[in-house]
Amino acid sequence: MAKAKGARVTVTLECTLCNENRSKRSAGISRYTTQKNRRSNPGRLELKKFCTHCNEHTPHREIKK
Repeated sequence: MAKAKGARVTVTLECTLCNENRSKRSAGISRYTTQKNRRSNPGRLELKKFCTHCNEHTPHREIKK
C-alpha cells in the first residue's frame, strides 16, 4: 500500500537583497532551511532572517529546489 504524503515539507529560504546589494560585506547568498505546512500555507513563504552577507535582517523568500 502506498504511503501518504505528509503535510510538512522542507523548504529553502534565500535572501532577496543579496543579488541587488553591491555594498555588502562579503560575496555570496544567505540561505536557511525550515519546514512549512503545505496545507495551511500553499503559497511561497517569506520571513525576515539575518543575512550574514548583507550584515542585516532582510526578507528571505522560499525558492524552488
